[in-house]
Amino acid sequence: MPSKTHLLVVDDEANTLASLSRAFRLAGHEATVCDNAAKALELAKTQKFDLIFSDVVMPGKDGLTLLEELKQQGVAAPVVMMSGQAHIEMAVRATRLGALDFLEKPISTDKLLLTVENALKLQRLESENRQLRQRLGKHEIVWHGEAMRKVMAQLERVAASESRVCILGETGTGKELVARTIHERSSRAAGPFVTLNCAAVPAELIESELFGHEKGSFTGASGRHIGKFEQADRGTIFLDEIGDMPLSMQAKLLRVLEEGEVERIGGDKPIAVDVRVIVATHRDLEARVREEKFRQDLFHRVYVFPLALPPLRERREDIPALVEHFAAQVCAQNGWKAVPFTADAMSALQSHSWPGNVRELRNMVERLMLLATEGRVDMATVQLALPKAVSGVPASVATGSGPLADRVQSFEREVILAELKRSHNNMSLVAKTLGLERSHLYKKAEQLGIDLRALRREQE
Repeated sequence: MPSKTHLLVVDDEANTLASLSRAFRLAGHEATVCDNAAKALELAKTQKFDLIFSDVVMPGKDGLTLLEELKQQGVAAPVVMMSGQAHIEMAVRATRLGALDFLEKPISTDKLLLTVENALKLQRLESENRQLRQRLGKHEIVWHGEAMRKVMAQLERVAASESRVCILGETGTGKELVARTIHERSSRAAGPFVTLNCAAVPAELIESELFGHEKGSFTGASGRHIGKFEQADRGTIFLDEIGDMPLSMQAKLLRVLEEGEVERIGGDKPIAVDVRVIVATHRDLEARVREEKFRQDLFHRVYVFPLALPPLRERREDIPALVEHFAAQVCAQNGWKAVPFTADAMSALQSHSWPGNVRELRNMVERLMLLATEGRVDMATVQLALPKAVSGVPASVATGSGPLADRVQSFEREVILAELKRSHNNMSLVAKTLGLERSHLYKKAEQLGIDLRALRREQE
């Protein structure tokens, strides 16, 4: 354990401050003490602490409010709450607000020092994980060809601004990765990056997720919840699949974008937020406006700088670099030895249609490395992993006739049926293979007239 760890102790009882600071100093730590939350907040903003201990019940501003404000101010030091009046609801609320631990007074010296030791271990692990993610290039956009060169040039220009960005592209093209890169290359990089998938949150919960709620504001609201906009203060919020946001919610989002304020459900005052907004969708927003499924005034607010991502089939020259990148990730994560890809295997991967785009390619690389038994990934391995029906355009589609939309639907149907057969109707596996959400796969199967129940009966 490093010596001279710098701790902040907040408690309104002088005896408690004296006993805790003495215990910490005897163990080789530095301890700064203060007797109220307001002073503690100022200290935490101006000094760097490795760990903060705070009492809950104090005159004026209590410890839970201090915890909430520390998180809002971006103070990185973990916080341990203490109380002689502890109860379950208090501990649960502290945990939800981000407390590392909750200790009941009186606290033994052994337990106190063990808490410090565990907190510092956790910090070291998190630091190592961040370094590992950086080495693996988790947030790195890999590209080589002209299609992505144009995208990256646009990204660099818009990242340096405060403009709102609307990222367009098919599922699996890397919209969240692009949004995160814009954030990391902006003046807000030191602030939070908060995400919400508008299509994944039930309509009745999305307002609470975005704007938060107060305790008792509705059935089940047992405590205060800080919404995504407040969490993203002084940073960036990424609203994925905004085209699927309910119309009623669109009006409330528009108000926040216009006024720069949110109001929690059940709250009685607006809360100012300083947030850059980036949105994304796989839908045609202009068509959604014409269909009156997306507000025109909100469209003009979020569609300031559209950034279109090409599907993988339109950037095939990037596939070798992406394969190499994903292979290195997989090897590092699993402790595997690097496995080379033969030229014909790489050519086969470049000729595949990749309906699930980059996400599908990432999953495929991992599968290929698991299947490789000869110390390399060769054509036979690729043929084993890629069903014939999806390794190229089916003959029935290539030589068929009729409108393009009908032929595309026919192709999609054959792809899904082939994957269902290969996986013995395992929808989770098919969704992962095709780079789709499971719920989206069910909807797609229904649209294409695929009778999943009949397929299951045949299998039985």
